[in-house]
Amino acid sequence: MNRNKSKSRADRTMPMVHPNAAAIDIGATMHMAAVRADRAPEPVRSFGTFTADLHRLVDWFTECGVETVVMESTSVYWIPIFELLDARGSL
Repeated sequence: MNRNKSKSRADRTMPMVHPNAAAIDIGATMHMAAVRADRAPEPVRSFGTFTADLHRLVDWFTECGVETVVMESTSVYWIPIFELLDARGSL
């Protein structure tokens, strides 16, 4: 048996744990959000930080069937979107 033999690509992939998950990179003036590529024609989008923008982001997640969200943020910019997602049951 040759231990140096490379594994096939299928053997190296990780199993999907949360297929209905999305991600947000939260910033002071813009949020970048992503869903699975098969959920939307444009799976990565940018959103502003005003209330109407945050509602559009949450609406988009709902349309894409998102059930859980991972967020990356510095400072307290995550709080408004967290509260909207929590109110809609997306966390």
